[in-house]
Amino acid sequence: MKIAVEGCMHGDLDNVYATLLHMQEVENTKIDLLICCGDFQAVRNEKDLESLNVKPKYRSMNSFWKYYSGEKVAPVPTVFIGGNHEASNHLWELYYGGWTAPNIFFLGFAGVVKFGNIRIGGLSGIYKAQHYYLGYYERLPYDERDIRSIYHVREFAVEKLMQVEEPIDIFLSHDWPLGITDYGNWRKLIQEKPFFRQEVHERTLGSKPAAELVERLKPAYWFSAHLHCKFAALVQHPEGGQVTKFLALDKCLPGRKFLQVIEIESEPGPYEIQYDEEWLAITRKFNCAFPLTRRSANFGAVQLDIQECRQWVSNKLQTRGAKPFEFVRTVPCYNPSRSSPNISFTGYCRNPQTEAFLQFLELPYLLNNTESRDQTHSPASFVSRGAGSFDHDSDVDEIEELAEGHDSEAEQEIL
Repeated sequence: MKIAVEGCMHGDLDNVYATLLHMQEVENTKIDLLICCGDFQAVRNEKDLESLNVKPKYRSMNSFWKYYSGEKVAPVPTVFIGGNHEASNHLWELYYGGWTAPNIFFLGFAGVVKFGNIRIGGLSGIYKAQHYYLGYYERLPYDERDIRSIYHVREFAVEKLMQVEEPIDIFLSHDWPLGITDYGNWRKLIQEKPFFRQEVHERTLGSKPAAELVERLKPAYWFSAHLHCKFAALVQHPEGGQVTKFLALDKCLPGRKFLQVIEIESEPGPYEIQYDEEWLAITRKFNCAFPLTRRSANFGAVQLDIQECRQWVSNKLQTRGAKPFEFVRTVPCYNPSRSSPNISFTGYCRNPQTEAFLQFLELPYLLNNTESRDQTHSPASFVSRGAGSFDHDSDVDEIEELAEGHDSEAEQEIL
């Protein structure tokens, strides 16, 4: 099986797919799957741009809307995770995963799927310590703080992934696992990205929960993005001689290293994206602890036996099959011929895929919980960053441009 891995998509689906089609033609090969490591930007219309954490001057429809509307169809099955520049309102509809467009599948805030006999897991978002132990308290419309915190990784998502026992072939995270630079050429990295120097030396660059997942899951491959550069590492695990091949990639721009093709042993095709039995059992077991306020998840409420959940899910899959529920458009699509935006719809939208998924697992629908928003924000949210560090909520290229500017305004942005 040949899998293309892409770093940050930033909504540029047209160019990424064109690159893949050109590669297939020139090299006389077939790409079976495209994997994207975040900042996918599944923006359907102008309203979605309001939930995209980028400065207004950088907000653009790009090309995802063409695939959402049906004007175009992804030429290669595509699986992606979320990053820190996403239409978070859209991805929240599909918290458990689902089709964002035909042939384009979101893994969810955390998830595992199968493609053929290859297991692919992922964790969306980036790590911020001050939000890690909180629940998903954010409510639409997002204010200037919530538009950032909504994509910050939560303990609840990580704890579910920590329950995975069966081997994972490929795992995706947007930000890098903490300490991964120790296993690669970090000197070359800080030559190319000097503003990473302090965090590399202090061993603070990356995500602590992602590092814990590397150690726990020991996947054959781990792919990341976020820092807009290519970086490879090889993690030798102490038990059993297992090795994780790590690769981070850039975003889609001319001359940038944003795409890598790997070949992985698999059963013969054809292949399709399918639900993973073990992951569905974990989802069923833990959903009662889904935290929807600022309070941490109450894992003490989790009482179901995982083996009983597994058998229950197995019986359901034998009856229905493991193919994900069908894609359904839930909001009007961007229309470039309209002189004014079509943004009359402003409320929360239940996605029929998510409703069907939860009905299948006989779980309640919780995503539009209307408990009032807690307007208080923890003091940790306002802790200033130290000199020499940078804000991971921002775009790395933008920070790099500021770093090269040498003016006082740029210096304040970096600090």
